[in-house]
Amino acid sequence: MINKYILISLIVLLGISPVSQANNKVNHKRYIIIDQINGKTLSYSPSSGMKLLTIDKIKFKDLNKNGVLDKYEDWRLPAKERALDLARKLSIEEIAGLMLYSPHQSIPAHESGFTSGTYAGKPFSESGCSTSDLTDEQKQMVVKDNIRHILITSVQSPRISAEWNNNIQALCEKIGHGIPANNSSDPRNGTTSNTEYNAGAGGQISQWPGQLGLAATYDPIVVKQFGHIASHEYRALGITTALSPQIDLASEPRWSRVNGTFGENLNLAIDMARAYCDGFQSSEDNHGSWGMFSVNAMIKHWPGGGPEEGGRDAHFGYGKYVVYPDENFNTMLRPFTDGAFDLHDGTNQAASVMPYYSISMNQNGGTGSNRGNSYNRYLITDLLRNKYHFDGVVCTDWMITSDVSSVSNFEGKCWGVENLGVAQRHYEVLKSGVDQFGGNSDKGPILKAYQMWKDEYGAVSARNRFERSAVRLLINIFRVGLFENPYLSPTNSAKVVGSSKYMKAGFDAQLKSIVLLKNKGHLLPLRSKKTKVYVPKRFVKGVPDWWGKCALDKTDYPVNLSIIRKYYQVVDTPEEADFALVFIESPEGGVGYSVEDRKSGGNGYVPISLQYGPYTATSARGVSLAGGAPDEPFVNRSYRGKSFTAYNCSDLDLVKRTRKEMGLKPVILSVKCFKAFVPSEIEPYADAIVINFETQAQAVLDIVSGKEEPSGLLPIQFPADMKTVEQQDEDGLRDMIPYTDSMGHQYDVTYGLNWEGVIHDSRTVTYK
Repeated sequence: MINKYILISLIVLLGISPVSQANNKVNHKRYIIIDQINGKTLSYSPSSGMKLLTIDKIKFKDLNKNGVLDKYEDWRLPAKERALDLARKLSIEEIAGLMLYSPHQSIPAHESGFTSGTYAGKPFSESGCSTSDLTDEQKQMVVKDNIRHILITSVQSPRISAEWNNNIQALCEKIGHGIPANNSSDPRNGTTSNTEYNAGAGGQISQWPGQLGLAATYDPIVVKQFGHIASHEYRALGITTALSPQIDLASEPRWSRVNGTFGENLNLAIDMARAYCDGFQSSEDNHGSWGMFSVNAMIKHWPGGGPEEGGRDAHFGYGKYVVYPDENFNTMLRPFTDGAFDLHDGTNQAASVMPYYSISMNQNGGTGSNRGNSYNRYLITDLLRNKYHFDGVVCTDWMITSDVSSVSNFEGKCWGVENLGVAQRHYEVLKSGVDQFGGNSDKGPILKAYQMWKDEYGAVSARNRFERSAVRLLINIFRVGLFENPYLSPTNSAKVVGSSKYMKAGFDAQLKSIVLLKNKGHLLPLRSKKTKVYVPKRFVKGVPDWWGKCALDKTDYPVNLSIIRKYYQVVDTPEEADFALVFIESPEGGVGYSVEDRKSGGNGYVPISLQYGPYTATSARGVSLAGGAPDEPFVNRSYRGKSFTAYNCSDLDLVKRTRKEMGLKPVILSVKCFKAFVPSEIEPYADAIVINFETQAQAVLDIVSGKEEPSGLLPIQFPADMKTVEQQDEDGLRDMIPYTDSMGHQYDVTYGLNWEGVIHDSRTVTYK
């Protein structure tokens, strides 16, 4: 039986039949498709000047235009053999280009800021260019710096993305050896887009719960289905590498990236990592191995970025250290070694690995050198390569070789090597065993690093070292079929991405991810559409984002009332209502650093809070486990005795005020969670609490109204108080005292309610 995804995608995505009776040539004006009955489907751009070779009535692309079928052009050969042949042909400058990974690219480019670009020297609005045209910067990256790995963020539409893909592929095909662009994306199927690492999320694409929400389903089958669907959408957008999944264990509850993990249940995280990679990489057209629907998975962040000291994140200097007070370093590796490196389908292991920015304290093979993970030969070569036999691509996280001027600035992340020059940093990364530099579009420092290697080890060794990385990088491009068929039908891409079938699958997963924490007196579900609901407005304080921009304060309805009216009668006052539905978010407890504190004579370090109200860290460590950065004249980063109040402390006030206004009438809380929080502040004021991990409001309302029954389970602990948070170890799993609510239920891993009560099923047995 042919899998339904084959039928959908073969017919819709490329406009071809699964079984052809004759060779077909279709001219789409900007590109031509050759569908061969005895061979691979080929596509090429007439504008590139490339010709076809015919051997034994089979066609091949003459990518380097030499009139001869080179091994790398022969699609009958294994990917590694082709990659070895091409790597030998490449100049050092071309290999340096393969080692680069572009900065974030928006389509079309923004006119200022993070993803800006110009068109013939002008901003897009003044250029007269098409939205799918290449920017000046993109042309330079491809032609001058030989870049073939491009990171895409937001796109105007699937059609525009496909057209842009065809333009970039035509340019790549026109020059050199015709190496196609391996376009990539951070996670883009979520419902929120608020940071550098999910800037492409949302839009015209199927929407799924956040990764922590996928974990809350406790169902690897759902995650594998997500991978299959997302891979089809990615390929229709021209994306062949996913900078995901994030498989760090959520061992530190204060970390800002807990929402991007599969939680702190070790066995669940292992199974989910495997399912995600199998879903993205296995292609139905080739029996679950590499094929035309495969997307390379880049797992992150080796060797596990979860144990950030105090929860501070390594995007910034104040969060550069990962610590292991519970000596659980090897446990942090297991989602990689037991999950992503042990796939069940035919691709065997994840294609790529990204180390995190952080310094894994004292995990250096006894060398005494504490450097960022990509600079650490023990982590990359001794462990990842030699012990765990990973021979795929290792790509640094973004901008790790750039300079940094302050622990609080969003700029370079050269942790542990701040005093080295940029070229020397590239050399140290190459010596550690890394293949590729994220967010670097300048080949100059790589060429200087090559000369350093040559001077130290000789020309043969330098050439071999560069070819070794080139082979790994090229294999990932060969395996997904880009050398043969990189072009897309924009019309068909528009049909695939965000199709109704894919949208429904994503929404169904959202429903499965929602956790019912509390349901006093079996209040829920409230099924009658005649029921009157009061939804209070929510105050949102403008908080600086990753790039230092601060939004304005606002007060507004947290959900579009037209959505709620599909379920209930919306009234304006508590007096008119039968119940209140209050939408809030988990506490925004800060980043753990205060520029104001530093300026006033402190060390700058403050607590990260998981509660709404004011918090003073009386139980925090008196002496930090790490410190001594070059730009700090002290070692101790302790914040003991300092205080912090969550930016959204008004959410607590909203809950209390609504409870008072409603009197004895029910109050239902809907909490969007990005990580755990201390429930004691709000639980007593609520009759029912529904938790979602970045889902749409409609999914919450489907649960509240009884259209669907809740089935989600907590993938993380919700702590009893901040004292247990401070006393847990950053690398410890399930080492907090969970909160026990007024119903006697403990908010621990695998806890959740359905209409009958606490859920006990095969999932809780498997993962308890």
